[in-house]
Amino acid sequence: MSFTIRLLIWFKGNFVGCDSYGNSYYEEKRNRSSNGSKPRRWVIYQGNHEASKVPLEWHAWLHYRADQPLQGQVYAWQKPYQPNFTGTPKAYKPETIKNGKVIKLTTKVKRSYEPWKPNG
Repeated sequence: MSFTIRLLIWFKGNFVGCDSYGNSYYEEKRNRSSNGSKPRRWVIYQGNHEASKVPLEWHAWLHYRADQPLQGQVYAWQKPYQPNFTGTPKAYKPETIKNGKVIKLTTKVKRSYEPWKPNG
């Protein structure tokens, strides 16, 4: 964490809590109710800065849908967090069917057309 972020937290932030991923959540100390606006809320990520790592109960709090972080009830249909693998070798690559054969889209598919090329 940078020195500037530490100063921001020291002077303006109140620690609210941590989630299971180690992310820390803060709320602005100053009460903004005099002008009608709400106190700012923010998250300091543990590890990679990826917004999809914010659990549902904290997401609701960050976006002012809840006054306190929700006490999450885990349902059987909920899946655990998985990072976004887009652009990596672990990215999801769907299959397609061509002429009755299953083809992974990672393989080169012969084009049935010639792409347009500008003069040059």
